[in-house]
Amino acid sequence: MATLLRKVWESVSARSSSTSHSPLQLTSSSATSSDSSLGPCFDSIPLDILLQILQLVGPKDAIKLGCVSRAWRSLVSDNRLWIYFLQYYQGHDDPWDSVFFAELNLRSGYPLQTFPSRTGELSFMRIYGQRAQVSGSVIIDGGSGYCKFGWSKYACPSGRSATFLEFGNIESPMYARLRHFFGTIYSRMQVKPSTQPIVLSIPICHYDASDSWASMVNIQVLTSSELISPDTDSAKASRRQLKDAIHTVLFDMNVPAVCAVNQATLALFAARRTSGIVVNIGFQVTSVVPILNGKVMRKVGVEVIGLGALKLTGYLKELMQQNNINFESLYTVRTLKENLCYVAADYKTELSKDTRASMEVPAMGWFTLSKERFQTGEILFQPRIGGVRAMGLHQAVALCMDHCHAAELTCDDTWFKTIVLSGGTACLPGLAERLEKELHETLSPPLANGLRVIPPPHGPDTAWFGAKFISNLSTFPGTWCIRKKQFRRKSRANIMW
Repeated sequence: MATLLRKVWESVSARSSSTSHSPLQLTSSSATSSDSSLGPCFDSIPLDILLQILQLVGPKDAIKLGCVSRAWRSLVSDNRLWIYFLQYYQGHDDPWDSVFFAELNLRSGYPLQTFPSRTGELSFMRIYGQRAQVSGSVIIDGGSGYCKFGWSKYACPSGRSATFLEFGNIESPMYARLRHFFGTIYSRMQVKPSTQPIVLSIPICHYDASDSWASMVNIQVLTSSELISPDTDSAKASRRQLKDAIHTVLFDMNVPAVCAVNQATLALFAARRTSGIVVNIGFQVTSVVPILNGKVMRKVGVEVIGLGALKLTGYLKELMQQNNINFESLYTVRTLKENLCYVAADYKTELSKDTRASMEVPAMGWFTLSKERFQTGEILFQPRIGGVRAMGLHQAVALCMDHCHAAELTCDDTWFKTIVLSGGTACLPGLAERLEKELHETLSPPLANGLRVIPPPHGPDTAWFGAKFISNLSTFPGTWCIRKKQFRRKSRANIMW
């Protein structure tokens, strides 16, 4: 301990003349009274300097210093110090604002319970220690176009695959297809299922045939191009069937704990929100999902437009063919869409501009697009130009907001005025700005006031990052997960009733 104190004193001597400002601005909870002396060598040193010293010492030695005396223990437990350690000692993969959001809003599990907003009422020293002990989990986001999977401690998903390639024979039993799917993912990750919990996304809508899970279990599919989802008994049964099947397969594979969360909710968490409207542009359909305190408000209504990424790719293909642009595969068209297409702020004005741009597709050569670049995304707002009989995206969101307002679920209407975009196609440049503009023109001033549209916070991997927030919580797995005994007990109860 003497060596440690000498190290601290040497740091004092080296930095006593420093006037650098600490990056941490939160209120200190340290004791500064005269009966809490740090010792004659340290009492005259400003608190900010001592905290900077402790930052240099590091978390392990800082904890040792807390054993010296009550005064040191009080200083070492200062929230500013541990916020610094959370920022710089647990990696830059979890930014502080993400850590703070998660620990403030998600650590109690579901139903969500927000902790006091004043950080002085949370012990970040304890949170740091708990997060350091969380071993992490496997995350699988079975998106409608691609499945993203990886380790929660990684900066991003470690692998991607086209979802429709993972299911095996579509006519084979549901259990076999699910087993094949999860077995393939675990094999690619080179992880034994029994070693770690799993966090996975489940479908936004029970009837979304474009969703990987929905395709896998042959859930009821509605084919009309424009829908408002009633939460019927059949819909509830379909969701329960899918969730139970997933749990059964994973527990048969000896996964220790399973956390299955709605895709839209995960996207909302990734945007550091617990309430709002999530617009997910999937492979075949677009879903507009109202969420309040982490729960999908199905009774309010989930709007669904029969227009997704596949239709946009197909429309770009038609435009290219009309302009005698030749290609050999739909992959080429999709690559051009993802790299050259955008959404115009004003469609009519854009038509008069020179919007030519070129790119080289590997092994396919160079391609030049002009008006096709913004005409492709325009069908989200004017579906009829693409031959789709459906409402525009802005109309569907406005309708959802009207329903939220009429439902009067809270005394504060601001909860549904944050719109979060998710899905690969939602990453088209200009989409968020155009949607916000159209909503301001469509909605009444009271509803439009305070409206904000947020682009996908983590691009196509947004839902995966929402799962990452949960996986790295100081309290994970806690109440977020269900274990085999709990599931079997619940299943028996369902059979009894």
